[in-house]
Amino acid sequence: MSCVAVPKILMPKKGTDLHKWAVVACDQYTSQPEYWEETDAIVGDAPSTLRLTLPEVYLEEDDVAQRTNTINETMKQYLSDGTLTELPAGFILTERYSGGTTPRRGLVAAIDLECYEYAAGSRSLVRPTEKTVVERIPPRLAVRKHASIEIPHIMLLIDDPDRTVIEPMFAHTADLEQVYDTDLMQNGGHINGWFIPEGDMTDSLIAAMEQLNDREQFNKKYRLTEDLPLLPFAVGDGNHSMATAKAYWEEVKKDLTPEEQETHPARYALCEIVNIHDESLIIEPIHRIMFHVDADDLLASAKAFYAANGCTCVISDPAAAENPDNHTVKFCYGDQTGSLTIVNPKWGIPLGTLQAFLDAYLEQHAEAKIDYIHGEDVVSSLGTAEGNMGFFLPEIEKNDLFRGVIIDGVLPRKTFSMGEAHEKRYYMESKMIVR
Repeated sequence: MSCVAVPKILMPKKGTDLHKWAVVACDQYTSQPEYWEETDAIVGDAPSTLRLTLPEVYLEEDDVAQRTNTINETMKQYLSDGTLTELPAGFILTERYSGGTTPRRGLVAAIDLECYEYAAGSRSLVRPTEKTVVERIPPRLAVRKHASIEIPHIMLLIDDPDRTVIEPMFAHTADLEQVYDTDLMQNGGHINGWFIPEGDMTDSLIAAMEQLNDREQFNKKYRLTEDLPLLPFAVGDGNHSMATAKAYWEEVKKDLTPEEQETHPARYALCEIVNIHDESLIIEPIHRIMFHVDADDLLASAKAFYAANGCTCVISDPAAAENPDNHTVKFCYGDQTGSLTIVNPKWGIPLGTLQAFLDAYLEQHAEAKIDYIHGEDVVSSLGTAEGNMGFFLPEIEKNDLFRGVIIDGVLPRKTFSMGEAHEKRYYMESKMIVR
């Protein structure tokens, strides 16, 4: 069974001002209501995905129920008055320029939610890269419950270092219908999209994605010594949007016959599939700072923790740090710097190894706190303050992101960042989720 399905995508009718139509993902700028106020002023009375989504900055407002009702009514209006029109079954090939030297290239398709699980320990073919916070699902589910369409900002990653799936399609854009070509508001850059009708091209794309499941190549790529569950797709962005779609589908399918479940539109979630090796994707580690700790006690606790887990922890050992089979994290505190190296680690990537210990330490030390930091300069500044300790995470190899999920089940919270807020997906396409 393929996880990928060919959807019937909804697009705004020709002549719609796409600059006003496309709005950034609702989970961005959550502490900046002024961004959304400015977006509202730009949109004005024009048709826009701003009217079809609920920016999360407003999730705690008293009028969230009224906002949700208005969204659902606007969906119905856009469908009835022709603002939204359904394309024939097909994919959309997309190319997004957002300020870097290369565009992000992707494929808008549908994913079968029967292939996806977000619970810890999931062995499904589609899995989150980071832990799903289930408490974040209910408010999103309330928005989706009475919706007629979905406008997701999910980005699914494939690990295709040989660029066999998406990239070859750009040799055929002259033969495809271009369905959008527009600047994006609020520093979003520019985006192009071409329609790929269901047929030989979509069949070839699905076959190329299924090839990523070849067991022999899979084990070799991730240096596996046993047949761990295959992972052709990992959720890179929009994890809670995907989890909400799954939760909604589980509710809907209770009242359906097996035959009805096969084709119900809520079974499939719209997403953009992107190759993790796309040059535009800059994956940066997120560093850690521990507050209210005694560094000597923390390092001693680390040695004891790793010994109890069948590993050896050595401090500031250059030879051990140079061994690529070991996991090494640099640290700073006071006027000291050094490295924490774990020999024979049982976790998939260095951050998983470090975070397992930090989580255990935090459980035993109520006074200690942790924060997640993007810049090394900030770690150096805060980590050396009295009572603090900073940890510098190494660069993340793109293959290791998948390897970490395959071996550890899910990556720790705040493992990596993938692009700035203005680079996140803008809403453009949508899909029916009711019959």
